[in-house]
Amino acid sequence: MSSGGGEPVELVRTLAGHLHDDDLLGFARTALPAADYQRLEASWREGENYWPLTELPMHDQFLPLLEALSAPGAGERLRRGFDRQFIGQEAELHDAVRTLGLFGVQYLRSEPGYSQREREHHIQVLRAVSGWGAQAPLADPRRAYAAISRLTSAAQAVGLYTEEDLQREGMENSLRRMGPFIGEIKATLADYGLDLDRAFTQLQINLVEETGDNALVRIRYPLGEQVVDTTVELRHVEGRWYLEGYLQRAERRVESDDDEPEHSLIPISGLKSVD
Repeated sequence: MSSGGGEPVELVRTLAGHLHDDDLLGFARTALPAADYQRLEASWREGENYWPLTELPMHDQFLPLLEALSAPGAGERLRRGFDRQFIGQEAELHDAVRTLGLFGVQYLRSEPGYSQREREHHIQVLRAVSGWGAQAPLADPRRAYAAISRLTSAAQAVGLYTEEDLQREGMENSLRRMGPFIGEIKATLADYGLDLDRAFTQLQINLVEETGDNALVRIRYPLGEQVVDTTVELRHVEGRWYLEGYLQRAERRVESDDDEPEHSLIPISGLKSVD
């Protein structure tokens, strides 16, 4: 179904390339074996999960964000709200970012749902993003107005606001439509000084070890003013390599027979990265 997973390092680089290109569908097709992908695609239409959207940071806010940005008059309301709350409040915004970063690190250290590797990776990412946010021009009206215009237009173009919309469109059509919106989010962050595409293009990927059907890869990438350094496990399945974390979560979702969806977009939250 996909290309780029013949070797462990190749698989990681291919996934990063899809994210750089805002290709959510290509990412999904590369991230899982065909059988797992097809089962998750079928369960998407049943509302049982919305993978790979559940791999996004703050995925529980994704649909509410789309709905809020695309509502009639959203642009004008957001500009008025920015003028009222944020102009001239640069120092206060920076202090708030630092405080949220500290609380976030404490949460990650105590949250039992993460492996040690996940925990360490998330803490590095959070510290890097907090460091960026504590210096970013968050109260700049020029950037804010441009961001509001960009994101409201992009959200309106997506046209998906509820879980019923996602089920109707299905996994592949939904991912195709959401890709450009992800691109506009990245462009907005880059305008504020956080270039996520730089992280994807400047990945340093090295094979640490490969033993039978298992491999360990080290990944280093720039994020803000810092460099994130982590390792990920991979598993060889039917002639291809896949990230162990994605395989495990796909298996849990496929095997789950709970009455309620395990990964509904609303209202649960949490970021799960590769193990």
